[in-house]
Amino acid sequence: MQPPWHPETVRRLVAAHTPRTQPAAGRIPAAVLVPLLWPRGRLSLLFIRRTHTLSDHPGQIAFPGGRIEPADPAPAAAALREAHEEIGLPPERVELIGRLDDHPTRTTKYHLTPVVGIVTRPPAFAPDPREVAEVFMVPFEHLTDPANQVTHRVEHQSREVVTPGYRWHGDVIWGATATILQNLIEVLRPGR
Repeated sequence: MQPPWHPETVRRLVAAHTPRTQPAAGRIPAAVLVPLLWPRGRLSLLFIRRTHTLSDHPGQIAFPGGRIEPADPAPAAAALREAHEEIGLPPERVELIGRLDDHPTRTTKYHLTPVVGIVTRPPAFAPDPREVAEVFMVPFEHLTDPANQVTHRVEHQSREVVTPGYRWHGDVIWGATATILQNLIEVLRPGR
């Protein structure tokens, strides 16, 4: 029997997921790469911390990604291009295995398409210092531990925005990234 998050199991579960799609209606189409790795045999996710100088989501923990450009033939191409630009991840080192549910951001006007990929040969990451302050991995089992899951509240334009959150080293992964994580956790739930 394979461990619950063995690469073959993850490939099968993500490929079997039918993502919920939503029209982008008035939103900016964007794509993120949800990068999966198995350091020391344990499933982990790769994240970035955005620089504080960016206009959208400054200082937040996120997945690599950005706007879908006219030259991008599909959301997956945009996610791979952005991951290469932001952290130096060569597209040929990513095995795309599926998509998660579309997600409109709550505080900006983006319509996110999350693309899941296995990083087959992790490079020495080279973050673009204009966009990325840090690149790091979080073990998946840490994210699935209820002790690390919180409800995160933030004030935005005089209203409260409530999202799931995941504690990590004194910080909280929240917002669109946390909602995408919540979707991935559900897709990879043992016994599904």
